[in-house]
Amino acid sequence: MNKPANTEKRQFASDNNSGICPEAWAAMEGANAGHSPSYGEDVWTQRASEALRKLFGVECEVFFVFNGTAANSLALASLCQSFHSIICSETAHIETDECGAPEFFSNGTKLLTIPQHSGKISPADIERTVLRRGDIHYPKPRVVSISQATELGTVYSIDEIRAVVEMARTHNLHVHMDGARFANAAASLGAAPGDLVRGVDVLCFGGSKNGIAVGEAVVFFNPDLAREFDYRCKQSGQLASKMRFLAAPWLGMLEDGAWLRHAVNANARAKSLAAALGEIPGLEILHPCQANSVFVKMPPDIAQGLRGRGWRFYDFIGGGSRLMCSWDTTKEDVADFVTDVLESVKQAGV
Repeated sequence: MNKPANTEKRQFASDNNSGICPEAWAAMEGANAGHSPSYGEDVWTQRASEALRKLFGVECEVFFVFNGTAANSLALASLCQSFHSIICSETAHIETDECGAPEFFSNGTKLLTIPQHSGKISPADIERTVLRRGDIHYPKPRVVSISQATELGTVYSIDEIRAVVEMARTHNLHVHMDGARFANAAASLGAAPGDLVRGVDVLCFGGSKNGIAVGEAVVFFNPDLAREFDYRCKQSGQLASKMRFLAAPWLGMLEDGAWLRHAVNANARAKSLAAALGEIPGLEILHPCQANSVFVKMPPDIAQGLRGRGWRFYDFIGGGSRLMCSWDTTKEDVADFVTDVLESVKQAGV
């Protein structure tokens, strides 16, 4: 039987649209040879866990789950009791896009949203929320959650992370980092990964948006908080029987730095796209392009013209259009999109 050819062009709708990168694919193929112990007892899972410890330069507990919603929700549940609350940005993925999963898996822990400033939250707003109420009728703040990179494509600097961590510690709060695009943040800052998580209790390190087929790594830098996390994974249907196929791609990505190399490419393509679009009359770049996303405000007829030419993208937070670059986005992809934007502008008479 002939396999259907994938004729879909590379899109800017989401970095989830991209395929599996060669390094992850080769690692999965390698793990497919013969039989191997199940439920994480295989050599691939052990080696991938060690590779992550080496990457961050510290001892840490590592678990692999199927997707980001599970990673965030189970990690947060491990930090909270049901009467606790989690402080996060009003645009945080755990608030806007996870269908109440953090509350569900923590048996009712409440999300307390605070204003975002270019996607980030400030220590002052964290403290204001903690001190707003302290009575027994209010869900007690227990965790601060930040996204790195943020939902608006911005990146916390090392100093900004440190300030959030210090404020959290002042009020006896844990720190959770939603790192669905942690690789892009690391590529943007050019800093050692360990420096980006100093003081963070748990990182949900995203792989699927950076070239892995499926699978995220939950990395506990505070091992005490990882107690019985394996049971949480099992109970929630996140303990893969053939765990090696979640873990092996991570080993393939980490061994020669492919995880960072692919993120560098995605970021570079986004910056060039933002620069080109910013020069076109009638378009406005809404947020600084610091990772692999571009947020652009464009007239409806231009957006309609682009969609008519086969381009897919989403309207997003703040009323703009979100354009995501992937590990495999090329200079030609960017040029093609910009050319069609110019044609749409010309057709619209802007």
